[in-house]
Amino acid sequence: MSILSYLHVVVTTRLAELRRDGERGDSPVPTAVIIAGLVVVAMAVTALAMTKADNWMTNIPSYEKPTK
Repeated sequence: MSILSYLHVVVTTRLAELRRDGERGDSPVPTAVIIAGLVVVAMAVTALAMTKADNWMTNIPSYEKPTK
């Protein structure tokens, strides 16, 4: 048997096995959507925290040297 015939049989057999096995895991699309949603939420939380910290820092009065 030539190597090409052998490879053809191996590949077709493996593909047939994969077609029979219906449970091959979850699609990557829902996982990507969940990750994108988590990134958006993390960016919103970071922006909110930076805004609050900036407002807090601007409300601190400037330093004045005490007089004697």
